Amino acid sequence: MKVSFNFNIAAAGLFLVAAMAISAAPARGQAQSAGAPVSAQANGPSDQDNTTAFDSESPTMFPHPEHSWWWISGQMNFIFQTHPPFPAKYSGANSLHNDYEKATSRVLTLFLGAELNHSTEVLADVEETGGRGLSDALGLAGFTNLDVVRNPTIGQAPYLARAMLHHVFALSSDTVESDRTPLTLFTELPRRRLEVRFGKFGLADFLDLNSAGTDSHSQFLNWTVDNNGAWDYAADTRGYTIGALFDFEDRSWGLRFAEALMPTVANGIDYQWNLRRARESNLEFELRKSFLPGLAGVFRILAYDNTANMGIYRLQNELYLAGVTPVPEITAHPLQTTGKYGFGLNFEQPLAKHVTAFGRFGWNNGKTESYTYTEVDQTVEIGAAVDGTQWRRKWDKAGAVFVSNGIGRDHQFYLAHGGLGFLLGDGALTYGRETIFESYYNLHLWKGIFAAIDLQHINNPGYNRDRGPVLVPGLRLHVEL
Repeated sequence: MKVSFNFNIAAAGLFLVAAMAISAAPARGQAQSAGAPVSAQANGPSDQDNTTAFDSESPTMFPHPEHSWWWISGQMNFIFQTHPPFPAKYSGANSLHNDYEKATSRVLTLFLGAELNHSTEVLADVEETGGRGLSDALGLAGFTNLDVVRNPTIGQAPYLARAMLHHVFALSSDTVESDRTPLTLFTELPRRRLEVRFGKFGLADFLDLNSAGTDSHSQFLNWTVDNNGAWDYAADTRGYTIGALFDFEDRSWGLRFAEALMPTVANGIDYQWNLRRARESNLEFELRKSFLPGLAGVFRILAYDNTANMGIYRLQNELYLAGVTPVPEITAHPLQTTGKYGFGLNFEQPLAKHVTAFGRFGWNNGKTESYTYTEVDQTVEIGAAVDGTQWRRKWDKAGAVFVSNGIGRDHQFYLAHGGLGFLLGDGALTYGRETIFESYYNLHLWKGIFAAIDLQHINNPGYNRDRGPVLVPGLRLHVEL
């Protein structure tokens, strides 16, 4: 059975990116390699592309050369969270434990990179993760710790997280400055360009970014705050995929297309290499514009289309009602190719020099199983962030955000009658939207050492009005090497 988006995002995305690149190409002889010296200067905020989640201006323990052909750096992130007992009429196999609980996680990363020439570079990093999340990351759609690996059975040995080739095609002779980060080493880029990446990476490294709410190492911690919860983006258990990304950038806008591998099973560690059986296509448009006088904002719209061996909630509910299965089982089906599609909106708007409002909205068709990220079919998010410059703490950050997540009727029926997703399953369900309020303060201690306090209040955990609310305080220690 095939349930698919009617228009093909893959074909549309490649066509649009190629068309923009061709139409923007300079006359012969004008193209410039990414690192070539030119006299042009960037002309304001619209030239600053928010292409990664890493804050390159943040202080580090050791200096990093600005103009070397190589890169080596690292980071360490430790998160402690707990919650007191909370009311629950019942619990199931995938519930958030309602007794007192605490958990600590860690992520250690070594970043490596090398410029092969002024327009090509190779980037890689090795990670090690450990510890656990509260209730092994079960029971919440908006889970409280983005660093947590959701399947503790995969082990804690170091692994290759990213390994990619990055090439920049210059489409103009003038350039803009670019900050060096673990995901790009170039210090200047053509103002108009096509960037191509191929290899292993996280789609959330480059899509659905938001300067106020993306990075769990310096900002918020919740899954559905730092990413759009309704974007079921292609990823293995650890959050990475193998694919290709095409990014066309102009002065005030950008267009990105990515094609990536899906896992063989929901939340699985192995990739499905047969693209006829499984893949994901993503298309994102970004507009960088001064929506308020003198304050440049950013607006993004993302569309995606998944194909994989996903179950269909309504069909599995019908099998349960017919007595074929004792409870609905989303995996109780033969090998099949089904689809999920959705879209997301994302904005950030400075309200003053050091205060930024931000938000997201996301929706997917919700008919096929939540497969790779989390169990969210609709989400809305609104928040604000501020840096500490106003109180003479330049590197401090603080923020507050509200998120409301929901699921469709078929998904609700599935959980209400004992069905288990890869995250949720209380055994029953009195449906209510899962609402989350999160606030944090990130304190710069010394050089590349930061400490943060975080507080999350979650109402209707797992969409269940018979459980909660739950309060989750947390502490974070982060070291930039």
